[in-house]
Amino acid sequence: MQAGGGAAAVVVVDGGKDGHATPRTFPAKLLRPVLLSAVLATGFLAAALLMFPGGASSYYRLPRLAAPDALRPTPARHQQRGEEELESQESGAAERWWARPPARSAWHNMSEEELLWAASFEPRAQHRRWPPGMPHRTPKVAFMFLTRGPLPLAPLWERFFNGTGAEGGRERLFSVYVHTTPGFRLDFPPSSPFHRRQVPSKATRWGDANMVDAERRLLANALLDFNNERFVLVSESCIPLYPLPVVHAYLTRSRHSFVGAFDEPSQHGRGRYRVGLAPDVTLAQWRKGAQWFEMDRHLAVYVIADDRYYPRFRNECRAPCYVDEHYLPTVLSIVAPKQIANRTITLVDWSRGGAHPATFGTPDVTEDFLGRLVGKKGSPERCMYNGQSIEVCFLFARKFAPVALPQLLSLSSEILGY
Repeated sequence: MQAGGGAAAVVVVDGGKDGHATPRTFPAKLLRPVLLSAVLATGFLAAALLMFPGGASSYYRLPRLAAPDALRPTPARHQQRGEEELESQESGAAERWWARPPARSAWHNMSEEELLWAASFEPRAQHRRWPPGMPHRTPKVAFMFLTRGPLPLAPLWERFFNGTGAEGGRERLFSVYVHTTPGFRLDFPPSSPFHRRQVPSKATRWGDANMVDAERRLLANALLDFNNERFVLVSESCIPLYPLPVVHAYLTRSRHSFVGAFDEPSQHGRGRYRVGLAPDVTLAQWRKGAQWFEMDRHLAVYVIADDRYYPRFRNECRAPCYVDEHYLPTVLSIVAPKQIANRTITLVDWSRGGAHPATFGTPDVTEDFLGRLVGKKGSPERCMYNGQSIEVCFLFARKFAPVALPQLLSLSSEILGY
């Protein structure tokens, strides 16, 4: 005890060379601030942990997605270490991922952010599409239906999808994705290619940017299947003009994506340009084209991951500027001009004038009419395909009214080949 004061801490330190311990006192005036600082530091640490329940690492956590079973390592009977076993496990996981069967249902519970994040992955190692040691698989065409509700021409499409000419071969050539008005539910039997192929959707309106939101949503869902190599956007009023094997070969063998892009100097072209898009997009770069596109996997990944041009278009392009007619033609002409064919493969008739193309009803659907569409009658139109001039320029046509379905079914096998 120290006379005339409170208690003082006693600190024992090693003495000098004589080996004896020498007691020294720690003043109480210095001890109290040290203890107070320790208490405050402990309280601050506890408050930080409460604010971040998952720990500091949760702040940097990526979107939580359920890991597919194919990516989970197979339980081993014996735990072995070494680089060779680790490489073997990683290779096996990759093979199981690539070899996994397509999802039976296109529905999921991912948010929009999680969907675009998951779909933006693209294998780039050694520029290979297939993992080493994996047998080559037939690339599929993803048919993406952008609709308001029902699919009135579904019986014709079902005949098209089922007519591959090979038993059990249809699943290897295509996949289907349907984007409808929210709340509408498609009801198809298990035998139909449309069974459980509806994707989570949001409201769309003609001429609004949310139309392109829906297109990107369809692309993202289709990109989740690594077997899909080509992506074609169609509507409920579209019909295929050739059998599925012909359409599949035409698309998968093409060196280009089919996106129309042209410079129109009128008020319906350059007149829609918005100066707010500069400097990313200039008036000289402004292009127009059809909404109904077809593209390969590389461009599809670019479109859903685009965070430079699309936000600008979404904010600046307002009527009479329409995002669905200008975004893809303009941007792909800037970033990938040599990868697009500068033409569409969906035939429409604008000869009747107006803001929308002509709609074909029962009186229009005749043998001569369909024959002209597929080049069997009249003088077929010619176009470029892989550097060569050919007569098959359109694989799809629109717009066909629901009442035309019986006539289409009666003529499809003879004229369209399915």
